[in-house]
Amino acid sequence: KAAILSFFQTCSLSELSTIPECSRKKAQKILSLKPFKSWHNMVNKLESTKGLTSQILWNCDLLLKERTSVDKLMQNCNKISLKIQELLLEPVGLGGRLTTSIPMAIFIRAKSLKPYQLTGLNWLILMHEQGVNGILADEMGLGKTVQAISFIAHLIEKGDDGPHLIIVPSSTLNNWVKEFKQWCPTIRFTLYYGSQEERTYLREEILDEHSDFKVIITTYNMATGGFEDTSFLRQLRPHYVVFDEGHMLKNMQSQRYLKLTRIRAKRRLLLTGTPMQNDLLELMSLLSFVMPTIFDGRTDGLKLLFGNKKLDRDADSGYIKERAEQAKKIMKPFVLRRLKKDVLQELPQKHEHVIHCELSTSQKDLHSKLMLKCYNEYRDASKSRDYKNILMALRMMSNHPLLLRNYYKDETLREMAVKYCRDIENRGSEVDLVCEDMTVMSDFELHRLCLEQRSLSSYVLGEELLYDSGKFERLNAMLPEMKDNGDRVLLFSQFTLVMDIIEVYLQHCGYRYFRLDGQTPVVERQPMIDNFNSDPDIFLFLLSTKAGGLGINLTSANVVILHDIDFNPYNDKQAEDRCHRVGQTRDVHVYRLIAKDTVEDNMLKCANSKLKLEKDVVSADNDEGEV
Repeated sequence: KAAILSFFQTCSLSELSTIPECSRKKAQKILSLKPFKSWHNMVNKLESTKGLTSQILWNCDLLLKERTSVDKLMQNCNKISLKIQELLLEPVGLGGRLTTSIPMAIFIRAKSLKPYQLTGLNWLILMHEQGVNGILADEMGLGKTVQAISFIAHLIEKGDDGPHLIIVPSSTLNNWVKEFKQWCPTIRFTLYYGSQEERTYLREEILDEHSDFKVIITTYNMATGGFEDTSFLRQLRPHYVVFDEGHMLKNMQSQRYLKLTRIRAKRRLLLTGTPMQNDLLELMSLLSFVMPTIFDGRTDGLKLLFGNKKLDRDADSGYIKERAEQAKKIMKPFVLRRLKKDVLQELPQKHEHVIHCELSTSQKDLHSKLMLKCYNEYRDASKSRDYKNILMALRMMSNHPLLLRNYYKDETLREMAVKYCRDIENRGSEVDLVCEDMTVMSDFELHRLCLEQRSLSSYVLGEELLYDSGKFERLNAMLPEMKDNGDRVLLFSQFTLVMDIIEVYLQHCGYRYFRLDGQTPVVERQPMIDNFNSDPDIFLFLLSTKAGGLGINLTSANVVILHDIDFNPYNDKQAEDRCHRVGQTRDVHVYRLIAKDTVEDNMLKCANSKLKLEKDVVSADNDEGEV
């Protein structure tokens, strides 16, 4: 009781909001009841106030117990951290554990690791010897893949033949194969990937007692797929499992997270350039995954202390800073993170530009009407409020008016449906059903349908509407100048429909370009990337932020244009670092196109807030150099 009373006497609004079932509104009421002179005085005030009960005191008891548990966790992490620091400081020639040599499997290609990559290899070896799993969290473009391959080569050279399992996103699969062949051509590895029939054969071959595969590379989709795939990986019993783009495990409640925890591996290693993306709980999820024995039984406490969404608006509060410091202490032994600006002084600079784009005249008018419609729907209590759909409509309007339906009116759709069904190719279609399908299509989708159907050719939209966008007007000013300067451009978008209309614009301008999105077959991706890197006549690469933003190397480009930004700024960071990485010879310019006076202004503020929190928690301390 004394501890609970003391908490209520001194707590802030943010701290009260972390108590289970204590809303922000309730927390404000409790603060207004202060001071609390005694336990009985506090109980009486709570019981006599509408909307409050003394039950909240026992919920507070749960919070305090979880705080104590997390404090013990921090103490354990601090002991591990001190031990590792002590070993790192041991001189190499006096019984120290660090190595300055590169595994022979690497030397075969006469390649050498950069000094910071050799430090990373040493850190991985040390963590291995201490029985501690880790997260290699170097900033994107510093060669985490090569460091991980070097570590696997070191293990095999020391007699640990595995098998070692590497799980990667589909978009980076070919790159891993390429890197293994370049750096470790003597290490026998195989892919677990392909059709159901091919995977059946692979399972038999890999599990054969005479198999000599040291490394198996597969994808997240395969590793979390059907029963045969997940059962095979459990039978494999790998020594190490390396998870590339480990931030894909940021949600400890997701099916992916739960399925991958069932792989019976002795050790785990995560690779990620963005260990924290949206909140502190995501970082805790990664740590809990990589060191389950240390974090076992503490996930509820971590969720309670680090997963409170109500604290987002208090990002600058002392309480949030305290949580950030706690997170930093917990992660310190398990995470190695270096930034490009600290270890690659020779890397050309990255210049970031925010371009505020005025909406076109007609776009402004349509945006105002959409805002009024959304506001009326929000105020109308009789209508169900689908905020996600409202937000998506506002985002689409910010990009291009044709991404919604404004020009094809309901009566026009009825006419089009009738003509569509009269066409001999569409005999058997029902007018009402066709019309219903058309009502959920955007203007651009309907325009494409009219291009495809001879009977609807009279309804094709004019060219002036296709290019009527504030962002296209800005691209009109930017791209010709970039092409004249000899720049090569990566143009990213979140949405395939936006990419579709950008393609029409690029074709209209006559630019040579490639396109890669989630629908691009995996086997075609690496050849396309290689062709872009080797052919300077291809001016632009159009990529989806998700599929084209992970683990691929496009250093032949020196300009990145983010046509539309993500709520998660690390998806955009991943994208821009496709060309700002080892191998880049020119300064890189990143342009974020923000539709002025739209929802994108608030999205940018939200993204900057998340970046600030990540900098406070994960980035290297000025006085320590590395985390």
